[in-house]
Amino acid sequence: MPRSRLKTLIAATIPLTGLLLGIGPAASASVNPGPGFPAHFAAPYVETWGSTSAMANAQAATGLKYYTLAFVISQGACNATWNGDTSIDNSGWQTAINNLRASGGDVIASFGGASGTELGQACSSVSTLQAQYKRVIDTLNLTRIDLDIEGSALNDTAANDRRNQALAALQQQYAAAGKHLDVDYTLPVDPTGLPSNGLSLLNNAHSRGLDVSVVNIMTMDYGPSMDMGQAAINAATALHGQLGNIWTSKTSDQLWAMEGNTPMIGVNDSTNEVFTTANASTLESFAASHGIQELAFWALGRDKACASNGTLSDTCSGTSQSAYQFARTFNAITGSSGGGTGSPTGRITGYGGKCVDVAGASSANGTAVQLYDCNGTAAQSWAVASDGSLQALGKCMDVASAGTANGSLVQLYDCNGTGAQKWQAGTGGSLVNPQSGRCLDATGVSSANGTRLQIWDCSGGANQKWNLPS
Repeated sequence: MPRSRLKTLIAATIPLTGLLLGIGPAASASVNPGPGFPAHFAAPYVETWGSTSAMANAQAATGLKYYTLAFVISQGACNATWNGDTSIDNSGWQTAINNLRASGGDVIASFGGASGTELGQACSSVSTLQAQYKRVIDTLNLTRIDLDIEGSALNDTAANDRRNQALAALQQQYAAAGKHLDVDYTLPVDPTGLPSNGLSLLNNAHSRGLDVSVVNIMTMDYGPSMDMGQAAINAATALHGQLGNIWTSKTSDQLWAMEGNTPMIGVNDSTNEVFTTANASTLESFAASHGIQELAFWALGRDKACASNGTLSDTCSGTSQSAYQFARTFNAITGSSGGGTGSPTGRITGYGGKCVDVAGASSANGTAVQLYDCNGTAAQSWAVASDGSLQALGKCMDVASAGTANGSLVQLYDCNGTGAQKWQAGTGGSLVNPQSGRCLDATGVSSANGTRLQIWDCSGGANQKWNLPS
């Protein structure tokens, strides 16, 4: 990211930049868990060979809380590092992540990119590759990672298969421990959709049982001159059909929710291509109205004007803009319910101070919704959507079999707009399912971990009082 001469030039400066900033030495400071991510969010790429204050500066200027840290690559062997030369437990970046999470934000670590050696190629076995991914995830307390696979790495089918096996095994391992891991793929695209090598990678991921949360397309560097906003929309539309051919059981809305879109802001490596602020507004509106999960861009350090337009630079966009204008524009999607309207997102707390939780952080239909100790994971991050639904992990809180009787259990299920998935605030902090007229209830008047949620006659009891995100 990008598929570019520019990224190669930037990568060549990494050792000097690391020395100037003093970010090379490793440290043992711990990284605190983060709150996870809402159903829709913006997370631009941050150059980790640059200043560790980049996220804090952007957040102070724009309110944007989510970022993608680029890139984790090999240090020459099967050993994960930032940019090939900086330890994953670098103290500067650990502090930056902790500060962001303390303010309610979170990070994605991106593996790969256009330069250096991607770990799937550097590690010759599934087990050693899995161990490197796990080391990064555990060191940074991650719940979401991005795999930016392009160039020779994308054509390496053996590495693609190793990677998908390692990531699928990790997801299963974490799920068994009650932790959810979102895996995103960032891939090169044309306005007509993913090329065959990208489709091959995703088909292999599906066959290996990997749960892919987002397919994030790099809407940049096509070659010919074109309207870059419309080209990004055309690519997203084509991707929707391609994903449907792989994940055949998903609804249209679920397929849109699998998408991410990442332009290179301003002047692209093909300098005849310019992604403007107007293009950004057009793409954000399209993404919000279609329920696209993520918007990103390359890169945060370029989100300001150059001295003159038309300049290709790693420190400015080369198009007319105010500072952080692309970040502000894309951040409008954060927390939206898919219709462009901001929705509160966060944890729902109830009886005993416990959180409403998706059991095992599984997004499978029928997964139990329960009480559990609050832990800041995505399994406890709920979006209060404008249609009356409560959404987590891309699905909705649902009364099983559309039941209306006392004791009907509550589960996670594909969002379908039915009355079984509608909830409204009642008296005394209750949550009422209007279809049944009954309240969300912690079974047995218990606050023990794993207590199943159900619907029951509204009684005003403490086990029917809930605090929603605001």
